[in-house]
Amino acid sequence: MDFSRLPSLAAFAHIAQHGSFTKAAAEMGVSRAALSQSLKALEEQLNVKLIYRTTREMSLTEEGQRLFDQLRPALGAIEQAVRDVGETNAAPSGLLRVNTSRIAARNLLEPHLSEFFSRFPQLKLELVMDDGLSNIIAEGCDAGIRMGESLAAHVVAMPISPMLEMAVVASPQYFERHGVPATPADLATHDCVAYRHTSSGAIFRWEFSSPEAKGHSFVVEPQGTLITNDDDSMIRAALQGAGLVQHVDIAVRRELADGLLIRVLREWCKPFAGFYLYVPTRERMPPKVRVLMDFLVEKRELLPAPGQEPSNHPMRKSRQRSLASSRSNRI
Repeated sequence: MDFSRLPSLAAFAHIAQHGSFTKAAAEMGVSRAALSQSLKALEEQLNVKLIYRTTREMSLTEEGQRLFDQLRPALGAIEQAVRDVGETNAAPSGLLRVNTSRIAARNLLEPHLSEFFSRFPQLKLELVMDDGLSNIIAEGCDAGIRMGESLAAHVVAMPISPMLEMAVVASPQYFERHGVPATPADLATHDCVAYRHTSSGAIFRWEFSSPEAKGHSFVVEPQGTLITNDDDSMIRAALQGAGLVQHVDIAVRRELADGLLIRVLREWCKPFAGFYLYVPTRERMPPKVRVLMDFLVEKRELLPAPGQEPSNHPMRKSRQRSLASSRSNRI
């Protein structure tokens, strides 16, 4: 290809797009005479008439229309490529709206907000708290965070947490008073704090899988004296000894590490896909979304996978021994 023709081809495309030498010249910042001379030189190089023109009007010839139809997408692609390079080099800025569940916000975003803003001082972050699966385009959001199992197959998603598990927990004081359930069937005799979904109004049923290699999965309807639609309230109730709670393990890891809560029925809770950052499309991803994705993927490496949570806290070890003694006495 003769790249020296590119300016003349671009000039011709401007004339054809506007249907006017005057408008095209004004947009390009050149004189009408210079634009006319550029077109004349292109026609001579190609040995073809591209535009019929009189003192009052102009129109494309058949060859001119064919050339314009082929140039338009090619020049658009060049313009987008230049824009993409500029966005890559520019510092991320503007408002970044993220639709997220409360659990993900508390455990994946909020602990790192100070570092995120120090890295990207020109960004503003708006967290849209929504525990239901939202259409981020309709909500005007740039990205969303949800569990992998709830995402549609067509969305573009990146894991930002390790595999997770549902954890059944209660305080040591609760187990001292009521004993330790050995199987999910034993929950029928325990006080279980229930969670009601705000969106559907349904009670969340506790999920389990049989410990056998090909064990079946099943659910248990929690029965107890407390129902709440706030998961923080559910954890606070467990800390007070009000009953057993089933929650995503990432939400109670600190309490487990500190020995404030103790986990049971671990072998009945299988790992599942964790949280994902999802976006409408991978094409022309804005720099502000890209840096958030890269940042959360980086922080994912700091989170322990199932079975790797801290276990060296002295208080936890002591209480685990007490729990083990309680379990052996019941057996």
